[in-house]
Amino acid sequence: MAGSRTHSPYHRCPGRAGRPSRGSARRYHAAVRRQPRPLADRDPRGLTALSRSLFDAPDEDAILRLAMDHIVAAGPYRAEAGYLTVGGDLVPSPRNRRPHALAVGRRVRELAGQDGNVTVAGRPWGRALGLRGPGGLHGYLVVTSRSRPTAAERSLLALLVRHTTAALSVAFARRRQREDALELRRLREERTALQRQLISVGAELGYERAVHALMADVAASGGGDDAVTRALHGLTGLPALVEDRFGRLRSWTGPSRPVPYPEPDPVRQEEMLHAVARETGPVRMRDRLITLIRSHGEILGVLALVDARDEADEHTVLALEHAAASLALEMTHLRDLAETELRLHRELADDLLAGTDGPSAYARSEAAGHDLHRSHYVVVVQWSNRTPDDSFAQTVGRAASAVGMRALLARRPDHVVLIADERPHAHALYEALARETGTRSGTIGVSAPSDSLNDIPHHYQEARRALDVRRHSRERYGTTFFDELGLYRILGPGNDYRELETFVDEWLGQLIDYDSRHHAAMVETLSRYFDCGGNYDETADSLAIHRSTLRYRLQRIRDISAHDLANVEDRLNLQVATRVWKIVLGRPG
Repeated sequence: MAGSRTHSPYHRCPGRAGRPSRGSARRYHAAVRRQPRPLADRDPRGLTALSRSLFDAPDEDAILRLAMDHIVAAGPYRAEAGYLTVGGDLVPSPRNRRPHALAVGRRVRELAGQDGNVTVAGRPWGRALGLRGPGGLHGYLVVTSRSRPTAAERSLLALLVRHTTAALSVAFARRRQREDALELRRLREERTALQRQLISVGAELGYERAVHALMADVAASGGGDDAVTRALHGLTGLPALVEDRFGRLRSWTGPSRPVPYPEPDPVRQEEMLHAVARETGPVRMRDRLITLIRSHGEILGVLALVDARDEADEHTVLALEHAAASLALEMTHLRDLAETELRLHRELADDLLAGTDGPSAYARSEAAGHDLHRSHYVVVVQWSNRTPDDSFAQTVGRAASAVGMRALLARRPDHVVLIADERPHAHALYEALARETGTRSGTIGVSAPSDSLNDIPHHYQEARRALDVRRHSRERYGTTFFDELGLYRILGPGNDYRELETFVDEWLGQLIDYDSRHHAAMVETLSRYFDCGGNYDETADSLAIHRSTLRYRLQRIRDISAHDLANVEDRLNLQVATRVWKIVLGRPG
């Protein structure tokens, strides 16, 4: 080795002893391509050129490869392996392909960052050299020699290790700088995005607070549905409307209001309510954006915006939701007040129908806002398809208010009672209830006027009698007034039933017995005959029999009863007897 005169690849000729080329990449690649030779004269300028190549290398892996390729320039050395610290672990270089690489790797990890001897077959001397910089352990170079290095060769090796370590420190620092710069950029971009988001959220919160405050003011003003739809129309620019649960319009603000407003279809209305209730938030249906007005799960009504051009955005939806919440609170409050008032009215009405003392009733009526000093009429309402529960009672109350009736309301097992302060119109209440219920199968009985509170229980019986007479007549649906009943006023529950039964038995007893024995309908035929005014055709149609059959039955009635239908006296008594039999005694009709 000492006699060898090989030249360093970094040795400069005298004519080019100036500064090396500034092209760092050219220096790096030229150094990689040169075949390293031992430094016979130990020219430090060769290590200087290598050092520059190390510092010009693009990354840590390239630095390690360059150091391993040129380790021979420091003496009789061979690079057995190289390692870089990555994420706290030692990662071997791809050049570690020798058979003993695994054993070397185990040894290096045992050193735990310290320098130490390494044994490799056929190589008398071996050393693992830690590449330690200011930031800690950057990696390892494992170097072996075919002979024991001299002091000068160990010095050159140490110098090469220091230069490699310094280059790695710089490379690690640069990488950290790049990573820090990227992280800083990411954080700045994230901060910018968050700032924009905060600005947007702030604007949204500001808008939401403004809408909430506006709707709270509207609710506090007591303006009701109209105030809410006006505010919603002002916020969105779209026509706003409120419907009750059954689809009837309560309020509309904005252009294009349909006149007349379409009558709701009950089936479609229920389907729409269920469809909207299944969704979260407003739902678009055709040209409307719809939300439900709800309180504790109960649907109180519908709030909608007419949006034919599909212009609604998130601000529109927000305004609609706040308006619905405001309406829900107000409608719940109004309903609670109405229920309290209704309860007070019912308690007073129940006491009046049962009989109560005047001073107490007058005082309670004043508290309930009802004037009992006027004449009153008792009205009894019965509808064939409606159970007289609270819901139907409220329906009756709404219908009465709609036709201008001021009344106290009570509920009984099979009918609803109104105590009204004036005579009801002959048809108005019935027609209003027919619209509310969707059917005309109802009957209303109205008492004579009552000028005394003590007479109200008696007039209640009058109203019930008028109702019963109407229900058993040919036209059972409609309104009947007690003071228009004529003869039927004396045929009621207040009369002596034994006298009535005797009268019926005297005039109809034989016919009743005949019907019972032969399963016939002679009494019913006679009753229908009188109901139809003696008209053969109408009577036959109402009984669904032929005219000749009717004629035969009437002749049999004359024969069985021994009464002559052509006789005025007999005819009157027979007609009254059939009425008593049918209405008062409750016989089948």
